[in-house]
Amino acid sequence: MTDTRQAGTLARTHEGKPGLPRGRSHLPPPAVRASQRERLLRSVIADIVRRARVSRAAFYDHFAGKEDCFLAATGEGRQLMLTRVVSASRALPAGTSDEEVLRAACRAYLTFLADEPAFARVFFISMPAAGAHAVDRLHAASGMFADLNRAWHQRAREHHPEWPAVPDEAYLALAGGATELVRSMVRAGRTDALPDLEGTLVSLHLAVLAARPWPAGEEQRP
Repeated sequence: MTDTRQAGTLARTHEGKPGLPRGRSHLPPPAVRASQRERLLRSVIADIVRRARVSRAAFYDHFAGKEDCFLAATGEGRQLMLTRVVSASRALPAGTSDEEVLRAACRAYLTFLADEPAFARVFFISMPAAGAHAVDRLHAASGMFADLNRAWHQRAREHHPEWPAVPDEAYLALAGGATELVRSMVRAGRTDALPDLEGTLVSLHLAVLAARPWPAGEEQRP
């Protein structure tokens, strides 16, 4: 049987079978929810295998279910995003100023998301509502960016001993602040304008980690 037929079979799982009757059901609420959940999950998985042109069996060879597939996909996207940020910093020539390293990292982060609007929407809008495991992934991502902030700051302080030491919570707060700025623009349908946040993110990090005043007269509009 071809993959197309397999996908078609899955898509027709409920064809010819009556759904729950309209109006108040005489079934217990848990049974109603279970039936609805089963039909929704089968429909989503049918769409996945149809679009990927794989069989239902192939899907389950790789993933336990829809949630597992969703988490794997967003996890891969998250890793690509982090890799892009780290690579942008490491690609700079020796002797590049700490501020330019920070700027390159912020630019890579924002450009990646602008180039991947579907991922940006799923990661920043859909993930918070996708269940406990997805929320844990979001928190983990914030922790990873906090670690990057900490590593950059510690290296930068070797060149700038006058820069303040800050608590670990400050690194996490900066990661969270960047996330909220990005989320607000993605929610507004302005993902393509995310690179415009570069100046804001750089100034925010320097204000906290280098005790640098916000640039006077600099208009930074999201």
